[in-house]
Amino acid sequence: MQTRRQALQLISVFPLMSKSAHAENAQEFPIQADDGAPVQNFRIPSELDPAILPGIVWNGRESADVILYEFFDYNCAFCRKAAHEIEAIRVKDSDLRLGLINNAILSIGSIQAAKVQQAILKLRGPQVAYDFHVRMFATHGQSNGASAIGIARDMGLDVRKVEETADSSVVTDVLSRQTQLAANLGMSMTPSFVIAGIGILGWPGVKALQSIIANSSKCDHPVCGDKN
Repeated sequence: MQTRRQALQLISVFPLMSKSAHAENAQEFPIQADDGAPVQNFRIPSELDPAILPGIVWNGRESADVILYEFFDYNCAFCRKAAHEIEAIRVKDSDLRLGLINNAILSIGSIQAAKVQQAILKLRGPQVAYDFHVRMFATHGQSNGASAIGIARDMGLDVRKVEETADSSVVTDVLSRQTQLAANLGMSMTPSFVIAGIGILGWPGVKALQSIIANSSKCDHPVCGDKN
């Protein structure tokens, strides 16, 4: 697995951009979190559609009515909570398709874990990569290259191949593009989401997310009716 120096070099190649796609405290729709607080949300420019990204870990049928993109970090506490709640929603809702996008911004360990995830995706496909993702968030403690490789080993994967692929230029490029898009969209919080062309910052809570998904299925917006 890569050294600290290599990880720092990887961070330096991420072309993070300071100009984001939304205004501070934007609220395109009156979305409220489970605690009643307003949730920042904004319209996504068509040229920044997450569907253009390589390396998305998909779960759910391709013909699903609603696509939910999650930008996450393996060392994000709210992402851990979201992973459990979203999986429960997805299991019950066959019309939901989840696309996982790395936004590894919290630590070098986050980048290392994301590299392992991408290696598994490349070697074994989305179903195995999603299994790895669920296992990562089911394991407590700091996420890093060692913990990610440990999970890959527990899954019976060839860790030598996983490590080689994780340190490849292809994986580096994929993570760079994912992180760049997150920065361009202003996804400064993890997790953040895109659904029905709307970016949502932060974890709104399971009830709020269920409502957003249901509304997106019903009217193709996170809030139905007069958005004002």
